[in-house]
Order: sequence, then structure tokens, then C-alpha cells
Amino acid sequence: MRDAAINLRALPEQRDLIDHAATLLGKNRSDFMLEAACDKAQAVVLDQVFFRLNTDKFQQFAAMLDTPLSHNPGLELLMSVTAPWAAVKA
Repeated sequence: MRDAAINLRALPEQRDLIDHAATLLGKNRSDFMLEAACDKAQAVVLDQVFFRLNTDKFQQFAAMLDTPLSHNPGLELLMSVTAPWAAVKA
């Protein structure tokens, strides 16, 4: 059940555009805005964790991944954190 409120102000033409888009998808304004905001939030978070490497750098990276790990409490803590979007129940 949704019980956290999110309030914002918009220009009438922004509201009308959002309403029109929501209607085209058969959604109400709240569902449309929440889905759009969550999609954008997930993209922002993913942009911070995915990266591109050229072939040489990728091979170096892959070799590092193949190296056995030593005990690393910080890494264990990091790996135990749930992604922000995975914790959200629709």
C-alpha cells in the first residue's frame, strides 16, 4: 500500500501534458508520474555503477575479477546493500 506522499507544483501546461501522456497509456496522473520518476531515478543510479572499458582495460579488469579475493569487510558490506529500486514495492 502506498502511504508516502510526494507533492510538487507544476505549470498548468506541464500538468496538461502529463495528463495527456498518462491518458494515452491508460494510466492516471499519479501512476504515470511515479513510474516516470522511478524510471529516471533508476537510470541515474545505474549511470553511477556501469562503466565502459576499451578491450585492453576490460582484459585487465577481467583478470582482476578472476583473482581470488582476500577478506574484505568493506566489500562484504557493499554487497549486502539492496539496490534502491529493489526495495520499492509497487
